[in-house]
Amino acid sequence: DVQGARRVANYVRHVERVSSLAWNNSCVCSGSRDKSICQWDTRASSGEGPTRRLSYHSQEVCGLRWSADKMHLASGGNDNRLLIWNEHNNSPVHRFVEHRAAIKAIAWSPHQYSLLATGGGTQDKTIRFWNVTTGQQLNHIDTGSQVCNLCWSLHSQEIVSTHGFSQNEILIWKYPSLQQVAKLTGHANRVLYLSLSPDGQTIVTGAGDETLRFWNVFSKTNTPKDLTSPLEEAISNSSSFK
Repeated sequence: DVQGARRVANYVRHVERVSSLAWNNSCVCSGSRDKSICQWDTRASSGEGPTRRLSYHSQEVCGLRWSADKMHLASGGNDNRLLIWNEHNNSPVHRFVEHRAAIKAIAWSPHQYSLLATGGGTQDKTIRFWNVTTGQQLNHIDTGSQVCNLCWSLHSQEIVSTHGFSQNEILIWKYPSLQQVAKLTGHANRVLYLSLSPDGQTIVTGAGDETLRFWNVFSKTNTPKDLTSPLEEAISNSSSFK
């Protein structure tokens, strides 16, 4: 309870650290270094245990994300596997093995529910795009550095990626052309965290340099007919806090 500043539930089942979380209405999924994913109903009492336990990864589950329509869950692991689950089965409906490093960065398109973007770690450096309806890879691009986070714009067909070794930068890409339209620099270490504001216009990034930086990168005026964002202004329009 955030307003009451009190804990309302405590879920215990994982035997090693919990490294990823994903909400789906009243349910929350947790991924762990014990290689499993647990799904919890927050309306139930803490002692009831998970409603589902998904086991297929062979190493730590480091990325989790539900699709915008809440029909599919994507999980990425240190085993370089990307798995797609639906609400009903305890086995993945798709298994992708094209990444060559851990998959922490996962983002579902808010414009096309079957479109998924994922990013690989230092030995991979790619962003890959998938159609989870057909189970096909649509495209990929080598970014030149570790992909830490991905986030789609709410108002245009653009996607933000944050990076670690060796560039520590923030990149914005057009989709589906994968043209890079902006490069935002300022962090001195890996850009480990990324979040989009509720109005979809501002992103905040957190890095190993112990700073938060706020960037105005998207405009609500974008439409499918005009997907150009005022991204050049973003380069000179950022704020940071330490």
